[in-house]
Amino acid sequence: MSTKPCKLPEAGQWPDRAAPIALIVGAVLTTAGFLMAFLVVPPVGGATVNGAELIGDAVVSNKLLMSQKIFYFHMPVAMVSFCALAFAAYYCVRFLMTREQRFDTCARIAMEISLLFVVMTMITGEMWTRFEWGVWWTWEPRLTTYLVLMLIVIAYLVLRNMIDEPERRATFAAVVGIIAFVDVPICLMITRLIPSSIHPVVVREGGMTPEMGLCVGLVMVGMLAVGFALYRLRFRQVRLTQRVEALKEQLED
Repeated sequence: MSTKPCKLPEAGQWPDRAAPIALIVGAVLTTAGFLMAFLVVPPVGGATVNGAELIGDAVVSNKLLMSQKIFYFHMPVAMVSFCALAFAAYYCVRFLMTREQRFDTCARIAMEISLLFVVMTMITGEMWTRFEWGVWWTWEPRLTTYLVLMLIVIAYLVLRNMIDEPERRATFAAVVGIIAFVDVPICLMITRLIPSSIHPVVVREGGMTPEMGLCVGLVMVGMLAVGFALYRLRFRQVRLTQRVEALKEQLED
């Protein structure tokens, strides 16, 4: 008698029931952070350029004051992408240790969620780059390392569609998932390792006022709640599909 259904997660786990609530809480907190960013937190002083600066290949003489508001969403989505990659790497390691399909599924879904937030980070980052630095792209260290991270995440998902054999596919994907996480501390520390970078080091330099910190905190918690909810909803969908496939195999046997 087949034991495949026993290897699947049990239905009705508490995180599944908490996912809709987390999604609502995340939406409320993110909206509150958005309103606070534009209605409460004042623009950062010194957001305009005195004279002209050469950034990338363009001479910038003016920075738009309101563009700094992007920071309150850019930083939280980036941190959530790092958290998702950390969970993905954890499950990749667990899969390599146990060879259980459940861990491969968890890693795959975490990588899908990380890709969503990575893309959001790149979009908000490019908006900030254009408005603050006057160019759409410059080979600044953090931008470059994060671009590499995004390409690795995309490569992970492409690889999964290129290999048909499940065990082999999961093994190769797990290795790529761990490699993706290796780039996370590099992205976090690059502006500290290369002080000449034009990317700001906000926390170390004490550049945030209490209002700014509260706004970032609201959006951060909201985005984490949204990420958790999306992960659990997607995980439940995949799990139910797997259970249906397992039942079909049982009936065929």
